[in-house]
Amino acid sequence: MEAARIQDAKVFKAFCDENRLTILRLLCTGEKCACRLQEALSIGQPTLSHHMKILCESGIVTARRDGKWTYYAIDRAGCGVAGALLQSYTHVESDARDIGCAP
Repeated sequence: MEAARIQDAKVFKAFCDENRLTILRLLCTGEKCACRLQEALSIGQPTLSHHMKILCESGIVTARRDGKWTYYAIDRAGCGVAGALLQSYTHVESDARDIGCAP
C-alpha cells in the first residue's frame, strides 16, 4: 500500500509545476527533442532534465534515445492511468455524508 501511494504522489507531482504543464502542452503536438523543449521554456539543461525525470517517473511521458539526443512523448497508457487515478481520489459516493462528531 505504501509503494502505491508513493507512485500516486509521483503522478500528481508531475502536474504540480507550470514548466511541466508547459512541457505537456508542447508534447500534445507530438514527440519533441529535448533541445526543442529547452528552447521553448528558456531553461537550462539541468532544469529540463529535472522536469523530464519527474514526468518520466510518473509514467505520463516516455523518453527515447537516438544517438546523443533524447526525444520525449506523451505516453497514452500512462495518461490513462493518471486519469483513472484522479478519478479514484475524487470519486464521491452519492450518499456519502459525514454524520458529525459524537459529543
